[in-house]
Parts: sequence; C-alpha cells; structure tokens
Amino acid sequence: MKVLIVDDHPLIREAVHAVLKQLEHQSGIVILEASTSCQAMQMVEDHPDLSLILLDINLPDRDGLSVLRELRERYATIAIIVLSASDDQDKVKRAFRLGALGFIPKTTEREVMLNAIQLVLSGGVYIPSEILDCEQTASPRPVKGVSTREFQNDLGLTDRQMEVLALLMKGKSNKVIAKTLNMAVPTVKNYITVVLKALKVASRTEAVIKVEKMGWQLPRSSES
Repeated sequence: MKVLIVDDHPLIREAVHAVLKQLEHQSGIVILEASTSCQAMQMVEDHPDLSLILLDINLPDRDGLSVLRELRERYATIAIIVLSASDDQDKVKRAFRLGALGFIPKTTEREVMLNAIQLVLSGGVYIPSEILDCEQTASPRPVKGVSTREFQNDLGLTDRQMEVLALLMKGKSNKVIAKTLNMAVPTVKNYITVVLKALKVASRTEAVIKVEKMGWQLPRSSES
C-alpha cells in the first residue's frame, strides 16, 4: 500500500509519518512525501497506484482545495483525507463537496488520527466530532493574513526570537538554527523555550500547528 503525505512543514510530515507507521500490516506500506502541490502532482503521476493521500490545504504554491479538485477529477480511485490547522466550516464543507473522504485537524491526537485513517482505508468517511458539533453554532473564523509585525507583537517576541521561530517553522534543528543565526546552541534552546511558552505549546510540532492556526505564514522570500 502506498500513501502520500502532502504538507510543507517537515515536522507535520514527520508526525503523520509516525502515525502511518502504526497502521496494521505497516510492514508493507510505502510512505511518500511532498512539500508542494507541484511535487504532489508529480508523485501521483509517478505512482498511480496510491491508496491514500493526506493533503494539507494550506500549501505554499497553490490552494489545497484546488489541488483536491484536480486530484478527484484525474485520479478518482485514490482516497483523499484533508489535513488542516483550521476547522473553518466553509473549508470543511468545500472539502467534502470536492470529494474528500476525511477531514483531520492537525491538533488531532495520534490515536484518533490513526483510527480516522483506518476508517477511510476501509471505505468509510471521517468527520471529527468537534466539527459536527460546530454545525449547530456559529464558529469563529480563524485569523487570516496576520502580518509578521502584528504576530510578533501579539506574542511579545523579539526580532531574534522571531528569526528562531521562522527557522523552527521550516523544521531546522537547533544546530542548524545556531549556525544560520551565528548563535550558541544553548542560546537557541533558550529562545525556543521562550517561543514555545509564548505560543502556549509544549513541542515544535504543536508550535507549527498553532502558528498556522493563528494565521501567520513564513514570508516566502525568507525561505531557503
């Protein structure tokens, strides 16, 4: 069985990869990864026998929902589950209208995510209970298009801490961050502790998810 993870954040891909490794009969599973829609479409073309695609709808080069639409039109037999840091009801509804068989918030616990994936692979459809519950009430819209300065002020971070966060968002290790910013590794660790505390999260992966949900996206011009 082949599964493709499409997400631009290395930490998220790593977390989902770990979940997939818990699937029954995982010894026969082939896990592929893509960080952009362009890479994803090439992967699907090269591997038309894919069983499942886990698709982030916030991709750097293209709207994920349009990718979902194209995949459904061209590869109708591949099951697709949408991954998202947002539970925006409009996006959820659009995803299912476009043919998604599941919608998994990135904050979902590993065991629940595993069960959701197994359900879809067995022919079912997965909609998280919190999204179903929100159907009855107005759901607050996630913040969109937050500027770097506004985001920084909200968290109370310094420019240097923001630079550390930006590299953390790209999945860089403490050593790489230290080398890139010409800092000592212990200093980087201290900065990351401050950043995680400001975001009120306990891990790097949770930080990536929280930042996405808050609406700040790493300026593409600063990526390497």
